[in-house]
Amino acid sequence: MANFSLQDHQFMQRAIELARRGHYTTSPNPRVGCVIVRDNKIVGEGFHQKAGQGHAEVHALAQAGSKAKGATAYVTLEPCSHFGLTPPCAKALINAQVSHVVAAMVDPNPKVSGRGLKLLQAAGISTAFGLLEQDARALNIGFIQLMTQQRPYVRCKLAASLDGKTAMASGESQWITSAEARCDVQRLRAQSCAVICGADSVIIDEAKMNVRWQALGPLKEQYPETDIRQPVRVIIDGKNRITPDLAIFQTPGKILLIRTHIENSQRWPQFVEQVEIEKAKNSDHIDLKLLLEYLAQQGLNDVLIESGAQLAGAFIGQDLVDELILYQAPKLMGAAAKSLVNMPAITQLSAAKNLEITDMRMVGKDIRITAQCSR
Repeated sequence: MANFSLQDHQFMQRAIELARRGHYTTSPNPRVGCVIVRDNKIVGEGFHQKAGQGHAEVHALAQAGSKAKGATAYVTLEPCSHFGLTPPCAKALINAQVSHVVAAMVDPNPKVSGRGLKLLQAAGISTAFGLLEQDARALNIGFIQLMTQQRPYVRCKLAASLDGKTAMASGESQWITSAEARCDVQRLRAQSCAVICGADSVIIDEAKMNVRWQALGPLKEQYPETDIRQPVRVIIDGKNRITPDLAIFQTPGKILLIRTHIENSQRWPQFVEQVEIEKAKNSDHIDLKLLLEYLAQQGLNDVLIESGAQLAGAFIGQDLVDELILYQAPKLMGAAAKSLVNMPAITQLSAAKNLEITDMRMVGKDIRITAQCSR
């Protein structure tokens, strides 16, 4: 690994800051930032804003203009070497005649990893990588997991009282957590490629599962409503109970209706697609592992589960969740209230699911706990 100077770190840190600006807009593409430096001064910078639009290097080179010649480019992800919706960024850097390229990390896709750097080297441009790599990887957990393991990164959002209850025995649950926590959940949706819910949430709670720009709080100042990318809404409907008159279909945006058999007796909006997924072995329920494999095939790399105790428990019980995000409200709801997750019975403490708490903070009056799940 190359030896990097303090200035190298500072310029790459700036590139990472730029990449974070695409946190709610680039999905399913990776978040990437780029800084062009000449004579120890930034002459151009940019970040990838939306899928199908110019990559970070393109924006930075456009700002740098002729000053890019002989400059150093700091980029958070290895420049791409292939034609997609846009031309390869490695070629753009070569055409601009930069002299040196520093990448925080190589492309995680094993089919293309290192090719961008080799293309630059073949053109006489020196390269280095590994600078602030962990920071760069944290920007694109889902993208990296999809490229390396062919499965999405799965978060499960839960909300409960301090005694671990999610609803009263009658089903009443609005609202356990604060307005600030609900605003925070909107940000979780906005950063996700897809949001998974169960039929009960759509039927009983009249959930729409979309990102509500008005509820994004301070983020509204940074992201115009038209820039926010709505996640694909995935409804698990194994018993074909969902009907076109429900509230979720009044809001446009792609919906995948997951069923064990497709029926065409009802007229659905154009943005609804019925998808057939087999039942799990020895079960009447949809095979959740096959569902995640299907979502991975669609390029959906960051998935958020927002569901009731039964479906959340099924995902967790089958070790299909990477990260739990739990909002705990300062309330006690009593023994008769409904529990957080319904998992298969565990008879020994040694069989309990182990978690690693990675973050804990206050959101309004509530506690937000983020925990990694062991697989």
